[in-house]
Amino acid sequence: MGKFLFPDEYYDSSYSINYEAYYEMGYRAVLFDIDNTLVPHNAMSDERSRALMKRLKAIGFKVCFVSNNKYERVASFNKDMKVNFIWKADKPKAKGYLKAIKKMGVRRGNTFFVGDQLFTDIWGANNAKIHSILVKPIDKHEEIQIVLKRRLERPIIWVYKRKHPCKTG
Repeated sequence: MGKFLFPDEYYDSSYSINYEAYYEMGYRAVLFDIDNTLVPHNAMSDERSRALMKRLKAIGFKVCFVSNNKYERVASFNKDMKVNFIWKADKPKAKGYLKAIKKMGVRRGNTFFVGDQLFTDIWGANNAKIHSILVKPIDKHEEIQIVLKRRLERPIIWVYKRKHPCKTG
């Protein structure tokens, strides 16, 4: 099974990650997927996602959304948060992640990515050689193409958990 699909870590939620600990470890930038990572698919930013962005900025992180979605979706989600964003990132290719890193003026080694899908988010972060964190999707109701990918993800996540029992949170 391709290790390129394995995240470096796996958490229940983007909201359960101890971001302060990552800052203490030397990380200075966080890249996020949006849909089903921060909010349900196609939802606008909510109080919880806005509070997280405010918290990350207060810690000292630079933040960027890296999304395969269209400009209008990503820009409208970002309206109240005012962080960097990359739209039509073409995940799992590395170019969107690398563009985000360049835009923020950080390095791969002090950047990590948080996303909910193995075949786009984690594969892409691993392609870009960025620390990758997989989170469980927020909403179980998804478009059919994503539902089908989730079925393919299950055995990979099962193997990952068996090989890395301590790297989940």
